[in-house]
Amino acid sequence: MPEKKSALPEEGKKAPAFSLPSHTGETVKLSELAGTPVVLYFYPKDSTSGCTVEAQEFRDHAAKFKKAGVEVFGVSPDSIKSHCNFADKQKLNFGLLADEGHKVAEKYGVWVQKSMYGRKYMGIQRATFLIDAKGKI
Repeated sequence: MPEKKSALPEEGKKAPAFSLPSHTGETVKLSELAGTPVVLYFYPKDSTSGCTVEAQEFRDHAAKFKKAGVEVFGVSPDSIKSHCNFADKQKLNFGLLADEGHKVAEKYGVWVQKSMYGRKYMGIQRATFLIDAKGKI
């Protein structure tokens, strides 16, 4: 498998545009969030230990994000069905976006070659981006 490297978006630069389906049934477009700060966090897989703890942290701090006027979205290559199950089980109070073709993960430079037990594969590198109200990282 050829190594695939992507650069992370630079701080102060325009955030890569995206339009992804949410587990809530809507399509979330960055362009429609103009004027609102956004936390966009990428995680490898629903219902795994590290990703569950991360989602619970965002859930538990939701009131602080809301008070600051910030929208939070988690992104992974999992399906809407998987996101619905994960959100229901963990009582998540923010949107989970399905990037099944990992196109948005590629735009954000988090679709990378990983290695586990000597096996190389492509997957999500955990990362969180704060996008300001003007759409900049």
